Amino acid sequence: MSALKMGVALPYLGARSIANLAKEAEEAGWDGVYVGDAIWCEDPLIGLTAAAMSTSRIRLGTMVIPVPLRKPWKLASESIALERLSGGRLTLGLGAGAVWMGWQAFPDEVIDKRARAEMLDETIDILDLLYQRKPFDYDGKHYHLKLTGLDEQYYPPLPIQQPRIPLWVVGIWPHQKSMRRILKCDGLLPQKMNAAGEFAEVTPDDIRAMKAYMDANRTRTTPFDIVVEGDTSKMTPNEAQEKLNTWAEAGATWWIEGLWERSEEQASARIQQGPPQF
Repeated sequence: MSALKMGVALPYLGARSIANLAKEAEEAGWDGVYVGDAIWCEDPLIGLTAAAMSTSRIRLGTMVIPVPLRKPWKLASESIALERLSGGRLTLGLGAGAVWMGWQAFPDEVIDKRARAEMLDETIDILDLLYQRKPFDYDGKHYHLKLTGLDEQYYPPLPIQQPRIPLWVVGIWPHQKSMRRILKCDGLLPQKMNAAGEFAEVTPDDIRAMKAYMDANRTRTTPFDIVVEGDTSKMTPNEAQEKLNTWAEAGATWWIEGLWERSEEQASARIQQGPPQF
């Protein structure tokens, strides 16, 4: 059983609030702070930049950036800047985008499910190449790069973390195409779809099955995270410990306390209580 790191997912707030809450989380003993992204909100990478300036230890990450809304090379340059500013503490969570979160207000954006999945796949491939700071050409369906024609003096520097900034990506069990995507990445944000094609609650048994799949098929030798999210605030210490033990035994490496719907004051109060004991 691996040690379970403890993180918090913050509400959608401004950069100053994210910085303040991240500082509180670091002081209270949490291991990571994660923020969401949407089609129209204060930019999470700017919020995490503010957090990087107010912290020194805690990991900073996104859960998740909808990649069809950002060009891969723009995402690469922004993430490299933040990763280096933070001293190598960034984890980049990626997804195809939740179109129900206001996308209807921006009709120029890509809403087709298949196209967004293709854009996610290509973005993962391109980020991996861009983080290597080497010339390459890429001819995808949605993105095209000819870095062999660009003088390397204009390339941003290498990330501190090598071989790249860790990528956590949403994986839908047991869809093979979705899970094969995760094999290219450094972490799994697990979801599950039942036989009726409906999203269902992920269980520890599902995590065991996903971990077995990754162990059998992943060829990358870099560390790999399995991230589970929930709420222990209404549990007794013994109940929380039992729950976390169950997830850790199943193979999870991160527990994220979801504070998405809290006010800033409520989030601060929960953060200052510290992570559940494990």
